Amino acid sequence: MFGLSELALILLVVVVVLGVKKLPELTRSAGKAARIFKSEAKALKGEGGAEGSPRTVPGSVVGRQDDDPVPPRP
Repeated sequence: MFGLSELALILLVVVVVLGVKKLPELTRSAGKAARIFKSEAKALKGEGGAEGSPRTVPGSVVGRQDDDPVPPRP
């Protein structure tokens, strides 16, 4: 009947025809997301500390009661 490439082509044509009004908005938001990701990756790389060491975030356990078992630490 139809192969995978034919179905992909038909799907692509349907998406373009039905979503032609949304394509500029989608590409714009994809570009924004790529820029944000790039800037965050650069900021993380420039952050102080030894290379390859994991970042520790202080926090507390919420909603735990005294009778709950303490999970083992790896």
